Amino acid sequence: MSRPWPPECRLHIVTGKGGTGKTTAAAALALALAEGGGRVLLVEVEGRQGIAQLFDTAPLPYEERSIAIAPGGGEVFALAIDPEQALLEYLDMFYKLGRAGKALKKFGAIDFATTVAPGMRDVLLTGKACEAVRRTAPDRPGAAFAYDAVVMDAPPTGRITRFLNVNTEVAGLARVGPVKNQAEAVMRVLTSPQTAVHLTTVLEDMPVQETLDGVEELHAAGLPVGAILVNMVRTAHLAIGKRAAVSAAAEKRVAALLRPYGIDTAETHALAVLGREHAERLSLEEVERRALDSAGRPVVELPLIAGGIDLGGLYELAAALSAAAATGEAA
Repeated sequence: MSRPWPPECRLHIVTGKGGTGKTTAAAALALALAEGGGRVLLVEVEGRQGIAQLFDTAPLPYEERSIAIAPGGGEVFALAIDPEQALLEYLDMFYKLGRAGKALKKFGAIDFATTVAPGMRDVLLTGKACEAVRRTAPDRPGAAFAYDAVVMDAPPTGRITRFLNVNTEVAGLARVGPVKNQAEAVMRVLTSPQTAVHLTTVLEDMPVQETLDGVEELHAAGLPVGAILVNMVRTAHLAIGKRAAVSAAAEKRVAALLRPYGIDTAETHALAVLGREHAERLSLEEVERRALDSAGRPVVELPLIAGGIDLGGLYELAAALSAAAATGEAA
């Protein structure tokens, strides 16, 4: 298995079709990257407060807050980026508006700007994440940056390329000045080896096809594709060579063997039906695996967590991601 992301990668952008668990994958990846003493920022950009729900904490404000300790003493911080607050911060940073910026908010100018120019919203969201990537660490002796990695829970696959590429459009529209400089600085981070866009999917036809389309679109836009994270992978209870064991003939033989123990034919048939359904699903999943392999990207499988995702489940997924990274490094 090849390395799921390059060693110099510090911005991990996690996307995926709705229902594939991209927020869960992003949270688990943040824990994995913080393992062993790292400091990681987990960023939410869609305003759903999904990260707070996963970590069973209060809704995230527009400030970086510690939410979890990773194995080995690392720490995960989280931030919900609010476009309005980001714009005020941007205006103060580049135009020194200070209190005047707050007056713009009072009169509704902020809402007007992000509504009339919707691309500006995405510029602010990506810009804030890239600022966290570039930020130095005067409070961390021996560390060059404030965070060892930043993980973004990004928009779905269908919107990810335009979301990340909007800064190119803005840089083309703004001929000079801080807006152009900021947009170009963001794109330098997004198109560099510092960044990897990971696509979350499940082993079903539509999510896999959307993932493959997303890989092609990202490549065409010059954006770096990382790993394909296959979520909710069920345990295979039948080895490939044993799946014929659920045939009709085998069912009759098993029924004869179980009859002396009080298990009637109807019960045996029900078990055989379950076995055939399981075997059929495994065969279909193998087809989807081969399709994902054709994308030429590292594929990391994350197990289905029985009973749903809680904090313990997140740590289990983080362990799977850490193991995949370690295997890739050794390969």
